[in-house]
Order: sequence, then C-alpha cells, then structure tokens
Amino acid sequence: MSHSNMNYIFFFPDELRAESLGCYGHPLVQTPNLDRLAQQGVRFEQCHVQNTVCSPSRCSLMTGWYPHVAGHRTLWHLLRPHEPSLFRYLKKSGYQLKWYGKNHLYNDEYLREILGNEAEMEPQEQIEAMIGTFGKRNPYAEDDPRFYSFLMEPEPEQALDSTETAVSINKAITFLQSEAARQQPFMLYLPTLLPHAPYVVPEPYHSMYKGKTLPPLRPAQLEGKPSYHSFIRQYRRLHHIVDDTLEQVQAVYLGMISYVDYMFGQLIEALERSGLAEHTTIIVASDHGDYAGDYGLVEKWPNGFEDVLTRVPLIIRTPGNASGHVVQEQVELFDIMATVLDLSGIEAEHDHFARSLVPQLQGANGDPQRIVYAEGGYDSREPHCFEGDPVRDAWFANNPSSIYYPKARQQQEQPASVSRGIMARTNEFKLIERTAEQSELYDLIHDPQELHNVYNDPAYREIRDKLRLDVLQWYVHTSDVVPRDNDPGRFLNKPTGAALQDVPYKI
Repeated sequence: MSHSNMNYIFFFPDELRAESLGCYGHPLVQTPNLDRLAQQGVRFEQCHVQNTVCSPSRCSLMTGWYPHVAGHRTLWHLLRPHEPSLFRYLKKSGYQLKWYGKNHLYNDEYLREILGNEAEMEPQEQIEAMIGTFGKRNPYAEDDPRFYSFLMEPEPEQALDSTETAVSINKAITFLQSEAARQQPFMLYLPTLLPHAPYVVPEPYHSMYKGKTLPPLRPAQLEGKPSYHSFIRQYRRLHHIVDDTLEQVQAVYLGMISYVDYMFGQLIEALERSGLAEHTTIIVASDHGDYAGDYGLVEKWPNGFEDVLTRVPLIIRTPGNASGHVVQEQVELFDIMATVLDLSGIEAEHDHFARSLVPQLQGANGDPQRIVYAEGGYDSREPHCFEGDPVRDAWFANNPSSIYYPKARQQQEQPASVSRGIMARTNEFKLIERTAEQSELYDLIHDPQELHNVYNDPAYREIRDKLRLDVLQWYVHTSDVVPRDNDPGRFLNKPTGAALQDVPYKI
C-alpha cells in the first residue's frame, strides 16, 4: 500500500474529543463531512493521546516517543534540531511541507529547517494566523463567577471566514488550486485552533445547539477524584455558578465542532475539484480533548486523563483502503507517524514506539491486548515546567483579566494538583498512578464515564496491582532510546607506527 508520490492532508483541529462527533456516536451534533470521511475511510474507535497538553502531544506525535523519553512534557519545550521528526523524514524524501495553523511543535531553528522562508512571518501575519479577524467578547464582569468559564460571545455580524481556522483552510485551498500542488508530493498540515477554548464561534454555529436537549453532563463533585477537580472549580469560581452556564459551554463547544466540520467540507470540496484526491491520503486527528462542562470543569488539565481528554478522533482515508472499516482495538496518536512513513515507503532512522496502522487500513483488526499510555504533570523540583511563571508568562500570570489567570494561580499555589501521573488503559480498565495526590482506577465496562474510583476497593486490588506492574515495565522499556550510530571511543592522539584503526580497543 506504500506510494512514494502519495500526497497528505493532515487536518489537526485543536482540542477535539472523539465522542462529540456524529460518527463516534453523538446523538445530536451535525458533522456530515467528517462522518462522510469515516464512511469512505477507516475510523479508529479508541485512539488515545500520549499527553493532554498541546506541545507534548504534538512532539510525541512527530517522534513516536512518549513525552518522558526526551523531556517534552511541557508547553515550553519543543522539538529541537538534534531530534528526529516525521516532517524531517518527509522533507528529506522530497516532500514539500505546507503548514497553515499554530505551532506548539518545533523551536525556531527547527521550524526554519522544515519550512524555510515560510517560517518567517510579520507580526500582523502572525496575528491573522493565530486569531484571524474574528471578534469575540467576554460578556461577564470580572466579579461574575462566569467570567472564567471560557464562555464568550461573538461580536455582531462576524463572517464565517473571519476565524483563524478559516484563514488556514482558505490558504490550504489556494495551495490545492496552485500548480505547485502538482509539481511535487506534499504534506499539507492544518493544525487549526478551533474548537480550542474559549467557547465561541461565528453565528449561526454559536447558537446552533442552544436550547437543544443534549446528553447530560458528567456530574461534578464526585468522591475519589484528585484535588485538581475541586481546585479548578475553586480558582475559576465555577462552584458559584447557579445557572446552566456549563450546559451552554457544552452546546457552544458542539457548535464549534460543527463549524470545524463545515470548514473541513470546504477543504474536501477543493481537493475533489483539484483532481488530486486519488493520490491523497487524508488524516483527521487532534492533540487532546476538552472537558466542555463535564465533571463541572472546562478546558483541560495537564495531569487529567479522563477519556474526554485522552480519546480523540482518528480517521484515515487513503487510496485502496477498506472503506467504512471501524477498528475497535486501542491505538495511540503517535501511530500516525509510523503509518505515514509506511504509506510513503520511508524507513525511520531512529528507534520509536509507534506502530504502523497500514494493516488496519487494509481491513485488519488491531491488537486486542494493547495497553495505551499517557502521562502528564510536573514535579516540584522542576518549577520551570509549571504554567504561570510571573516573568515568562506575565501576560496571563499577572493579569486577573486573562481567562488563563486562574490556571496560573492554581499551578503556582497548588503544585500537588498538577503532580506527575501516568495512565495505563486497557479495553476494560483504566489506571492513573500519580506521584502525589489521588490515584485512580476505573472499571470501564461497568463505569464508562469514570464516575466511581475503585483504586482502593479490595475487589479490584489484583487488577490494580497488575496494571501498576504494567506501568513499571512500560516505563523501563520506554525510559530512553539509544542512537543507532556508533562512536569509536578512541583518544584522539597521533598514532606512532601502527595505524590508529589497528590499535586494539579492549579492556
């Protein structure tokens, strides 16, 4: 199934959870274009990310490494030129890289290597690329408990093409219509911002699900949850909200997803018109999900591992795939790296932990015994990892008017609430082991919404201990990667008589 001249469109909307798409079973949301792609391609029912924060998840995706392997566990530590990545492999193999959307992946030097002159932007271009011209406002006063809920309103008469997502999609459409798209195989990467919070989108999508009967939110204030649940509600003042604000959050989040689907439809129409579709693989995925009101929470948290955060869509349409095939077995987001290399006939030159999904694209089942892992959070010994540094993050850490101010304060004042943790998920159980705070265990067969923590339940002790051993073995096996090239290990002295290569190197 490998094709050396295969094109790729990698649609990667930020913060898109799987369960909020029609093709993943949501009873109300309208996502016809993504649903159609799932019918034409292969849909992975259980794809889980390796970290629930943007940068670590993306770095993991591009390398096939878990975040701990090279220290990519924070927003601030991006891939650097000495490290491998999927896009470098593609570029070295003759692909042109087109990138429209956010970064949170490469540092400046590496980005210049990947994109060349296109990595350089004027300030106004950066603003357009990040937010478009879309106007939004927080309708609540700063002393209103809803102020930090991320729920906002669009300014009147905002055009559908005013968002950052529309800017990215329209640039991609222009590229697909160009002669350059036919001259050289391409990777068209679209890491768009929506449906990332704040919860706001142009009409009619903002109000699309207002007043509709949505599935009930997962309840708040559950026993056995780690402290970040209560601290998020405390610092964001969500526990003082007495109306249906969180239900509105969920409704607008769904509207944002329907808007993303609309823009994706524009992209696919352009691809079909271009005549390039039969030589193009389309991949849809996301870096992590969003609470969107569930558990009484909003946005995300670095050591949160609920399925609403770790489970993301993965849909792949490639020439010759098994149309409509649904893979029920678990996979990991970084498997995309190994899959693209396999489809392109490119061999990775570094050790990694990703698995190619090409057999599943041909109709095979996955590995029913596979455990998927995620990790997140920070140690108290590494203050540079926490969000809210008063110097580096001054724009929100010192600014109560910023909707990220509560997050900064919580991480700085309650560091245990963001302690390091590891998730091990099987088809039946989920273990979350933390270095501090409350660890968790869920019986996913009887408790798929993760409402009842059975970590300390004697009836589940054997299962818990088995999963803890799995985590230990996983951590040992993935603790590092050894470079494939070798160093000679000689002193650089001048040989006298014998050639240097003839001097035996033995102890």
